Amino acid sequence: MRTLVLGFPVLGLPVLGLPVLGLLALSGTAGASDADDLLSALKQARTLEARGTVEVTVLFPPRESPTKSAKALPRVPFRPGLLARNFGVSRMGQETVAGRRTSRFELIPKNSQAARWTLWIDQEWNIPLAYQESFPDGTPARRAMFQKVNAQPARIQVSVPVPPEGLRAALLSALPGLRLPAGIQPTEVKSRPGGGLEISLTDGVNVFALVTSPRGVRAAPGIASRRVGAGFVWLVGNLPQSALDQALAKVIRVNTAGLETLRGTFLKVDASNVQNTPDSR
Repeated sequence: MRTLVLGFPVLGLPVLGLPVLGLLALSGTAGASDADDLLSALKQARTLEARGTVEVTVLFPPRESPTKSAKALPRVPFRPGLLARNFGVSRMGQETVAGRRTSRFELIPKNSQAARWTLWIDQEWNIPLAYQESFPDGTPARRAMFQKVNAQPARIQVSVPVPPEGLRAALLSALPGLRLPAGIQPTEVKSRPGGGLEISLTDGVNVFALVTSPRGVRAAPGIASRRVGAGFVWLVGNLPQSALDQALAKVIRVNTAGLETLRGTFLKVDASNVQNTPDSR
């Protein structure tokens, strides 16, 4: 599968920080032309990027200073093959972002518990100028939008590795009883310097992290942790707490030997959220 990337590390959560719309044959009310137009913009965003002043607001997870500035949109990896199966795409009209005309696209998940997304695509450059992740009720979780845009976009080159062959089967074998939420697939395995592995998951837009670790993690919104044998399994992402807990509830053991050969590089975890307490849940 090919991968398109835009810009955000997974949820800004302690772990983390998003293959390809093909020609999106989406079911539901969305027209094929809407999906095709969005695909064209996401493809363009691999080689062209707007620069200027971006206001980035992260409301989930909660933080003392939710808003900061950036020179470009934080990058979000879109995997359109999964997006096509898991989301409906609809063009909702024209809006102005940073003085430029854009088309607004809504991405509505077929899993009613998953986050929904809105993208604003520049009508001349055909690249994103803003996006928003929202909870199922429409409440914003995070948002990035240009306030000022440079006169010309910058040339870039973005690529994301294709998921290793057999990764899903290896993951389910390594964690018997794991129940991945609807539509979510593993895409990458990373080693952790403190021991264990981090497995990146996505539904095509939203990104999650599944972690095996010798240590537990403090309870926080968007984090589930379960002790399994002498270690722990965490699941991190923007889903209801009950959905995260249910995904791990029947994991009976951890044997990651089959995942070791599929691992890549490690993306840092916020050490402030990791505990040494052996019985943390």
